[in-house]
Amino acid sequence: MPAAASALVRLAEAAAQTPPESTQQAVGYPTLFVLVALGALVPVIPTGALVSTASVVAFHQESLPFGLLLVFGVSSLAAFTGDLALYWLGRRGVRSRGGSRWLEALRRRASPERLAQAQRKLDEHGVLVLVVSRLVPAGRIPVMLACLLAELPLRRFARGDAPACLAWAATYGLIGILGGSLFSDPWKGVALAVGLTLAISGAPALWRRR
Repeated sequence: MPAAASALVRLAEAAAQTPPESTQQAVGYPTLFVLVALGALVPVIPTGALVSTASVVAFHQESLPFGLLLVFGVSSLAAFTGDLALYWLGRRGVRSRGGSRWLEALRRRASPERLAQAQRKLDEHGVLVLVVSRLVPAGRIPVMLACLLAELPLRRFARGDAPACLAWAATYGLIGILGGSLFSDPWKGVALAVGLTLAISGAPALWRRR
């Protein structure tokens, strides 16, 4: 995680020295979309930190507030795309007799206790639980697996996941805005935003270990 945070800080410093137009059109937004979408499939990418970093950089550009709106739109769309792709891959494993590596990967990332809790929440609140799961660290996968085991259609999953991705992008975007507003130098805002997002994501695991 520290190495990922350091890489994000260096990326933000380089982006801040590039003209806003070329950063946004040629590098910034396409890169943000690809990394966030991949982060929904591969858990090693800190997508929340990416969104916060992009928000800090956009906050210090002349295109404010349009840059922030683009960060919000791109990141929420990328998260939604990645979630749908992962859910579709998981449904293929549920329907097949031998399962799939994607479904098994989801099972390994969700403890039996958290899966049982997610299944109860899904029974009580339906797909609305997806909104909360996106905002709770390590909450997305157990709820998605519960939806898969309940054999929710992809369309119904998408209806619940869309507002979840919007709320997620807005939350981490606000963290980036906070970091950008406190410091005049973008890299300082990035360091604060990345630190906050990594602390939020790592707090549940640290608590369970204790």
